[in-house]
Amino acid sequence: MTFAFEHVGPAPVPARAHEFRVRMRDGVRLATDVYLPDRAEPAVPAEPAVPAVLVRLPYDKNSRYVYFDEVAARFTARGYAVVVQDVRGKFRSEGSTVPFLREPEDGYDTIDWIVHQPWSDGLVGMFGDSYYGFTQWAAVASQHPALRAIVPRVTTVDFNATTQSGAPVGRPVWLEGIEYYAHYWVDQGVYEYEPDRTVRPVIDQYEQAFRAIGARSTWFDLLAPRFTDLFPARGRHPFDARPVPVLHCVGWFDNIVTPHMRDYTELAARPGWDAVQYLWAGAVDHENYRLADAPATGESDHAASTAALDRMLPGYVDPALEFFDVFLKGDRRAQELPKVRWELGHAEWRTDVSWPPPGAVEHTWWLHAQDGTLGPHAPTTADQAQWAYDPEDLVPSVVPNSFATLHSYPDLALLAAREDVLRFTGPALSGPLDLAGPLFLDLQVSSTAAEFDVFAKLVDVHPDGTMRPVARGEVHVRTDEVPDEVRVDLGHTGYRMRPGHRLALLLASSDYPLYLPASGSDENPWTTLAPKPSTQTLRTGGAHPSRLVVTALPEQP
Repeated sequence: MTFAFEHVGPAPVPARAHEFRVRMRDGVRLATDVYLPDRAEPAVPAEPAVPAVLVRLPYDKNSRYVYFDEVAARFTARGYAVVVQDVRGKFRSEGSTVPFLREPEDGYDTIDWIVHQPWSDGLVGMFGDSYYGFTQWAAVASQHPALRAIVPRVTTVDFNATTQSGAPVGRPVWLEGIEYYAHYWVDQGVYEYEPDRTVRPVIDQYEQAFRAIGARSTWFDLLAPRFTDLFPARGRHPFDARPVPVLHCVGWFDNIVTPHMRDYTELAARPGWDAVQYLWAGAVDHENYRLADAPATGESDHAASTAALDRMLPGYVDPALEFFDVFLKGDRRAQELPKVRWELGHAEWRTDVSWPPPGAVEHTWWLHAQDGTLGPHAPTTADQAQWAYDPEDLVPSVVPNSFATLHSYPDLALLAAREDVLRFTGPALSGPLDLAGPLFLDLQVSSTAAEFDVFAKLVDVHPDGTMRPVARGEVHVRTDEVPDEVRVDLGHTGYRMRPGHRLALLLASSDYPLYLPASGSDENPWTTLAPKPSTQTLRTGGAHPSRLVVTALPEQP
């Protein structure tokens, strides 16, 4: 069998960028571009010297995908130097292609190089999304004294924890997340290919890819087929380091909004860190597509349209500029920054002193198995509902790429109509319901399988029957250790349920190919040849109620 793939290398360096090879403590040199305010030259002392914004990323600092030539222009126009670097082992940088482990030392050494440049005033901030949000946390752990503020966007301090976790209640195997390492972390470039989804065992499709490429991904091999967590090998945890001001930029439709919000809430409650935690939360996804534009069209897709990118950039960069103006330049007082700036989807932007907003209250919707409804009162009579898991007829993922949910902004109506998807629907709303805070499920659930998954989707049912996603969560459960009540974290959101709309909950036991199908047995799901079907039972009412809890703003009089 011939396995087709494309190897993607670095794009040309923009004319505005000054190229450097920055030497790390072990002699490895990292490719680094410096963008300076107009009329400044890298070898000439700047008058006045300027603060720097550092970005360390693995996605080719010169690619259209990260558009840093355009991003840098907005920073330099405000009087900042911008330093963009390919991390170790990626694109133009030297070194082994292994993520995470060397980022604290490399971050420290790069900051140290910056502060010794003639244009530097000795102050550094960091900015960026996803993995280049993680490199900010790694630099915080290194405790360089020049690092004064960070703006991590759609990210988390521990990416391994997003891919899977253990029994009795943990995370299903996020196949999409682990497959990322098989594409992006083999060597300096990127390998684009489509795995053969019909292959069993599942691990074999990736073995075929590595044989065709002639190289392997070290980090993929640590995660599959046996999970090995090397994150502790990074050393000091960032949250145990010296506190620095943080602007958490979160997307309500981001596929890792749940761990990012856990990072924010932990630091907002931690003495020493709490005073310098700020939150920006928009109705956007991981790739910065906006709910207001969903689904994306040719005119609104910033990945394809220059005009759309120009419209997107102010919302992407300006919150960081305002933050750095306070903590790097000192042009504004910290008291002028809102602690929380958040978007209520389908409504407007708001500011608050904390999250959830003061006055927000929990609303409980009880699941009624008898008629498939969500109601304000728990059913008094015990009942149950069941759904099947068939590994030969998996529930399909509603998006091909969960990093860009709002690009397609799918209608889940066909998914909800499947017999292996359990649905609970609330009443039509007479007025708006403004969701603003955490969401979760408490389920009384069991299975005929030794291990099973539960995938929950909270959806907005429109009057015409269209069903759009609002939030999601998932758990992996061992039947012999399952607690009476299984908590499913649905993350946080800011979202207006409009009058006439209904809140609905969908439950299933597969979501393929975003998640690895459960084996249904004690066999490893990566290597099993024959996953086992199962039946899941949800109990509702009586002594065993199941419920959905949402946080919402008080109703307006």
